[in-house]
Amino acid sequence: MPKPEILRVGPYPERDQVPLDQPHTVLRYFKMAVPASFLNECGRAIRGIATRDELGADRKMTGAFPNLEINSVYEVGYDAVDLDSCRERSVRVTSAPDVLTCDVADLGVAMLPCQARGMIAADAWMRGGDRAREDLRPPKRRVHWARAGVLGLGRVGRQVARRLAGLDMEIAHTDLAPRDCTQDRAFIADPVELARHSDYLFVALAASDEIRRFVGREVVEAVGPEGTVINIRRASHIGEAALLNALESGALGCVVLDVFEGEPELSPRFLKPESVRLQPRHASGTVETRKAMGKLVRDNLAAHFSGRPLLTPAQ
Repeated sequence: MPKPEILRVGPYPERDQVPLDQPHTVLRYFKMAVPASFLNECGRAIRGIATRDELGADRKMTGAFPNLEINSVYEVGYDAVDLDSCRERSVRVTSAPDVLTCDVADLGVAMLPCQARGMIAADAWMRGGDRAREDLRPPKRRVHWARAGVLGLGRVGRQVARRLAGLDMEIAHTDLAPRDCTQDRAFIADPVELARHSDYLFVALAASDEIRRFVGREVVEAVGPEGTVINIRRASHIGEAALLNALESGALGCVVLDVFEGEPELSPRFLKPESVRLQPRHASGTVETRKAMGKLVRDNLAAHFSGRPLLTPAQ
């Protein structure tokens, strides 16, 4: 039997590409000189798509493949995939839930003391020879006993809360309903009130159209001029204009971001304030997790084309 033809929307590491090539005929969309021409001329052969969450597959792309059967995403998120188009044509969609949960929580919680204690600036201070000229740096903010708010206590939010407990922080959360409430983890139903209660507000909401721009001006400003917003989950959950306006006006103290609107582009306004910590969208970027993500893409494709149940169906 001929190998199933699949379209790879963006590049994968060689460790994932080689085993993907073996059972499939893989066409590389990102290397095509005239992608639109390919969609028109060769679309009938494509039975599967392998993509990444920030690249997805829009309605135009999925509509160009009349024999498309499956869209396998190399991340937990699939909001860049046109799910309506896939549902209309019974195209299966898979993602990689749980595989990267702990890595995302690790990075977010690691950035809290990094920002609070000024560790990145301190490293530059040491390397620049400033210690020889001036012995003391201004004191920073402590982390223990500070108040942390977790907006969304799903997979990632739970892991964030577990790690914050190890830092002896006072933890509260907001979700659709109270989750895992204990003496050390309170529930505050109103996101604005949670923000007002928090020295550090973690945005850990799952992807959903219903909560796009959920964190707007009111929530951001409630965190206050001494507070910090940390977003490692989805750029779409925060209105970037509200975030930037609050930073520039002094209404918000600090922000730590691993996700941005319009990626890979970045608003130049984020580069100016000293109160911004930027990460290159690498919360899942450990060798172990990236290997597991690539394997899950391949395993879902293999299950589909051999008639077995999908491992992690999104729909």
